[in-house]
Amino acid sequence: MDDTPTGSPGPSLLLPRRSVLRGAAVAATGVVAGSVAAACAAPRAAWTFDPRTPTADLAGASPTATPTPAPTDHAVHTVAPATAPPSSPGGLSGHDAEAKAVVERFLAGEWQQIPGYGNQPLAPTIDGDTRVFDMTIDEITHHITATMDPVPALGYNGTWPGPEMRITAGDRMRATYTNNLHESTSVHFHGQSMPNAMDGVPFITQPPIMPGETFSYEFVVGPAGSHMYHSHHNATDQVGRGLLGAFIVDPADPAERYDVKYGATQDIIWISNDAYGGFTINGRQFPATAPLVAQLGEVIVIRFMNEGVMMHPWHLHGMPMRVVARDGYPLGSAEFTCDTLGVNPGERFDVVITCDNPGAWAFHCHILPHAEGPRGMFGMVTALIVQ
Repeated sequence: MDDTPTGSPGPSLLLPRRSVLRGAAVAATGVVAGSVAAACAAPRAAWTFDPRTPTADLAGASPTATPTPAPTDHAVHTVAPATAPPSSPGGLSGHDAEAKAVVERFLAGEWQQIPGYGNQPLAPTIDGDTRVFDMTIDEITHHITATMDPVPALGYNGTWPGPEMRITAGDRMRATYTNNLHESTSVHFHGQSMPNAMDGVPFITQPPIMPGETFSYEFVVGPAGSHMYHSHHNATDQVGRGLLGAFIVDPADPAERYDVKYGATQDIIWISNDAYGGFTINGRQFPATAPLVAQLGEVIVIRFMNEGVMMHPWHLHGMPMRVVARDGYPLGSAEFTCDTLGVNPGERFDVVITCDNPGAWAFHCHILPHAEGPRGMFGMVTALIVQ
């Protein structure tokens, strides 16, 4: 199975494999004042805060569901006695060894070593003048990192995120969904103008899609831009567990497409979520997030989509981002340049990056507890590697 996501680095871009470091366990060290009078003072422990705790349960689970603790790659940290931290090969100790080990896993291409990467392009079939997408809604087992236990989740066509649906503004489409879950659901095309009956909100525009049933959404696509599709029924639970995907509508005028307008050679989907799977990019936590790999001078486009319940400010080291569209609408003369871009729940931002600075550059959420802890980086972190 080819797990290469669209617009993301393929197998040819893997960095050389190296053995994963097995860092020593974190041990907090005490700091004692240098005076004789302070010799009996209690030691001060360090590196004890970890934002990921077992209390981060599935937010907003339905009353009939049994909340499942969010998976964690790390134990909860507590204050430890003041002892010398264990050392590891290379002379690193404690949290430094663990921080290096997790980066080594990322550099070794962990994202390609576990199955089920989403965002795979889904080609429609043609029925007269209608483009048809046939999809299933499934209960799945999903890998968030290589060391976490796989979690019971939900997915369109068996993946989290679901397939990338791409179509051109003005086309007529039909999306047919068969519900293989043990619960009812629905599908909403976020950002689209359509007949009310196709909006996907149970008891407002349609009955829920019951287990075993099939429902078709048919409409003329528009407006163009970066949009999303997701559950709109028990949505805190279902979207949080993986019922989400990218819906890309190309402009009818080819001159307005990013490969023509900006000379972009990569079109990258970036879906954030922060519920059942923890802090994820495209359904994965660092070090299993996919790196972005570009050649020096290459122009890339990133489509940020927030499917979570928190705002995430995305920060790129080393070079700026040019923000060219919001919620699918071109900004025109209101385009702006930044290195940190806050994306609220439900929002989409498109950014253009000219990769003019060689190196491996961190790319992460700048709400720091979403990206780094005492055992190194985790969660909403990846890297832009400019070769």
